[in-house]
Amino acid sequence: MARWYIIHAYSGFENKVRDAIIAEAERLGLSEGVEEVQVPTETVTEVKRGKKVQVERKFMPGYVLAKLNMTDDIYHLVKNTPKVTGFLGSGNKPQPISEREAARYFGGVAEAQAAPKRDISVDYEIGDSVKVNAGPFASFNGIVEELDFDKQRVKVSVSIFGRATPVELGFEEVELVK
Repeated sequence: MARWYIIHAYSGFENKVRDAIIAEAERLGLSEGVEEVQVPTETVTEVKRGKKVQVERKFMPGYVLAKLNMTDDIYHLVKNTPKVTGFLGSGNKPQPISEREAARYFGGVAEAQAAPKRDISVDYEIGDSVKVNAGPFASFNGIVEELDFDKQRVKVSVSIFGRATPVELGFEEVELVK
């Protein structure tokens, strides 16, 4: 019976590890022992240079989930895959996780996509100098005072007629000054 296992891999090489496990299982004729190999990801919206961009981000960097029919051959196939440091578990014995726990990891991806607080990331933070690139304050420079991820708004202090004035703008209306 196949069970879910968490494989620890070098960060940044999760997709290569997934592909290598599948390819090696086919090469050795062990495909029936490797049911599924997944890299949990989430799609998030980031604001870069004043534009909203959809980005695929790893939900659990450094880990790959695999549904395996664990035998000695499958264990050695995974353990000897380049960029794999081992299984999650105690000692040399891989610990399977329950179907429910695996579903939670994949469900966590859906929850993260639904949560607006985590849905947007910006390339500036409080105290950074930014340039307004849209609206009546376009081409003004200012300092970020507040970030509101729920409303996707940023409060920027801009200098108007020599006085610092707080202006509330959308995340995509400002960009980081480099």
